[in-house]
This record gives sequence, C-alpha cells and structure tokens, in this order.
Amino acid sequence: MPQPLLTLTTRLPNTHRRILLSLLLLSLMILFWPTSSKPEKPLLTLMPVLLSASWAQLEPEHGWQLQVQQWQLVLFPEPEPEVDESLSHYAIQSGDSLSRIFSRHGFSQQQLHQIMAADQSLLALDVLRPGHTLTFQRDEHNELLSMELFIHAGNRVLFQREADGEFSYQELLDEGEWYSQTLVGEIHGSFYLSAQRAGLNDAEIATVSQLFRDRVNFSRDIQAGARFQVVRSDNYVGEEATGQSRIEGIRLFNRRQQLTAFLHDNGQYYDAEGNSLQRAFMRIPLQREFRISSAFNPRRLHPVTRRVSPHNGTDFATPTGTPVLAAADGVVIRVENHPFAGRYIEIQHHGQYKTRYLHLDRALVRNGQRVERGQRIALSGATGRVTGPHLHYELHVNNRPVNPMTANIPLAQPIPDEGRDAFFEKVAFMIRQMDEETLLAQQR
Repeated sequence: MPQPLLTLTTRLPNTHRRILLSLLLLSLMILFWPTSSKPEKPLLTLMPVLLSASWAQLEPEHGWQLQVQQWQLVLFPEPEPEVDESLSHYAIQSGDSLSRIFSRHGFSQQQLHQIMAADQSLLALDVLRPGHTLTFQRDEHNELLSMELFIHAGNRVLFQREADGEFSYQELLDEGEWYSQTLVGEIHGSFYLSAQRAGLNDAEIATVSQLFRDRVNFSRDIQAGARFQVVRSDNYVGEEATGQSRIEGIRLFNRRQQLTAFLHDNGQYYDAEGNSLQRAFMRIPLQREFRISSAFNPRRLHPVTRRVSPHNGTDFATPTGTPVLAAADGVVIRVENHPFAGRYIEIQHHGQYKTRYLHLDRALVRNGQRVERGQRIALSGATGRVTGPHLHYELHVNNRPVNPMTANIPLAQPIPDEGRDAFFEKVAFMIRQMDEETLLAQQR
C-alpha cells in the first residue's frame, strides 16, 4: 500500500530532504511570483528567510510540519485589521475639562455648546473622572458626528448629531449582576479606620454611620473590641466590575447592644424587626408651597429650544432668593455651575436616593458637607438657560429620575405588610451568611 508523501519525506536523509525542500521552495516562488511592477512584498526579498529556514536542522517527526507552517506565515501573512480613521478615543485624566478636550481634538466651541445643551437633562459630562473614556466619530468634513461617554461597563452615554445639526443623547445601560460578600471586623480606635481595614470605602462607612447615628455615638459609645458584619454587593457586567456597590445588611455588636440594618427592595433600610431607620423625605423642598410651573415630563417640549427633551424634575415658580431646603438627610456630592442648568446642588441620601436643585442664585453648602432634612442649602434664582426665576427639583432612585410629586419616597413608616414576609426571609438568609463568613474569618 503506498505510503503518504509526508511519511516518506521524514524518512529521507537530511541532505535529500534539504534538496527536496529547496526544490519545493523554488516551485512556490515561480507559482506566486508577482506580476505587478510594484508588488507590496516581493517574494525575492523573502528568499533568504525561506532558504535559511529550509536548511535548518529538522526533527524527523515534526520538522516537515513546522517548515510548512513557517512558509505559510511568510508567504501568506495574516491581514492587518482595518483601522477606522473616523474614530478617536481619549481616556480622561485628572484635571481634564471638556472644553480643553474639545480644543485638543480640533472641535469648535459651537459643537461643545451643542453637546452641553444636549447634556442639560442628564449632567453626565459635569463629572469627568479618570477611568472614563470619550470616543469621537467625525464625518467626511472632520466635524463631530457623535461622541460616546464611557462611565463604566454598565453605563455609557451616546451623543448623536441630528439632521438639524443639534445633538441628542441616549443612555446605554446594562444593569449587570450583583454579587455579595461579607466584610467583618472589630473596632479598635476609630470606627472609620476599623471599617477601612475591613474593606469598606468612605461612602459605605458614611452610610453605616448615618443609619445608626440616632442610636449610637461612634466617637463616644463604641467599646474597644465591638464587632461588625457588613454584607456588600458589587456590580459586574460580564467579568468587569462597574465600581458600583451597595450595603445590603449590617450588624453591629457593642457591649450588650445589637444594631441591625437591612436594605429592602424599595430602597429603604429597616432593622431586623422591620422598623424604618430613615427619616422622612420632604415632598417639596421649600418652606411653603409654590405654583408648579412645569411638571415632570419625559417628553416635554422645551420652552426655549422648542425641541422635545426630557424634563426630569418639577419646576416651582419661586422668586429669586427663595430659601431651598434639603429634602432629606444626606451628603452634598456636587456644587457646580452649568451653562444651561445654572448653579446647581446634588445630594446623596441613604440607600438609592439622590436629589438635585437647579438654577440656583446662591449655594449655601459646599461639596462633601453633611446636611439634614429641612436645612437651608441654597437660594433659588434664574441662572442657566431659563425663561424666568424658578427652582427645578429632581429626585433620582437607583440613578434614574422619577416624579418627585408621586414617587414612593421614604416616609419613616414600618415595612409595608405586602413585603414583610419576603423581607424577613432575606434578613434570615443574610444573617446566616454573616455568621458563616465570620466563622471562616476567625479560623484563618
């Protein structure tokens, strides 16, 4: 029975195999010799490479296969991927501003103005941080066609030029999955440093402190050796962490005292018995009621541009200088000036709640300051793009705007009856998780 050519070749002496390989090389060169006057990669320049490879010492069993693979890589290289020259990427650096980035990329101030106008309802571009990325797409005239802001794997914002030359935005959201872990520790010295050692960040430590502040003084009442257990969930899209986290459950053991807090599906915290740990929100962040001049409306026609754009809050017809109050306890996370939103304040409250106050005449608080429900935080005004003085007030739940006049906001009431059984099952599960993780930590 005839044997395969490859088997016969491997049995030849090295000298004969080298001659055979050289003849095969010449045949391939004749077969693929370029006919154009200016070939991109003349085979003649590859001849020394192929000859040196063909005369190399070959292993009897695998040399022939390796030689053929080398020829394939040289004669038929992998095509280089095509590069879309209309796209450019920029990673945000510390201290960057959108104005400087646009200037560096050759975009006009008019295009910057249009992008900022589109972002008025979202205000995503007001907080550019290292880790964020901008992707620009240009048209055939080198003008900005679209811009994508990458915040994290689960949150991107696409700004797209419309037919009239203005820009609109689209949020590209992926909720991903939440994975929980239990962090345990003992308090020696300050609670802040002890919680840091256990792996909690500043925002999470502030959440714990705020939830228990009416029941314990962390600087005076905590005994050395007090234990705490915290169930934290981290958000992932695929294998990539988005950087978002939330506190699901807390137990603090101090002397004979046990403090508990668990997050319910409605975004509020309750103790293990189902009692609310949060003070009530104010439905209207003003000392008295004012006429609503523009209600919450995701499809509102803008009074200045006459374009359909979301109105993510409620406008109150307040004269300039009207005191604006914090709707609930929280921490100020933004005090900014925007060409369209004007001077505005954003407050992070417990759980998944945030509030915004726009078009202010004057801010009375600073970034990072803790505020209490009903505290004066600003005076209303007419800054930004407005038709007259008013307060624009927004309520966000899980980073999404909701109607503050109708939303189910925390009212410091016990957990609703329809959700009690599910809540207590969740509490029991987390307590078992806490105890198991604490036992494992003690055995390490």
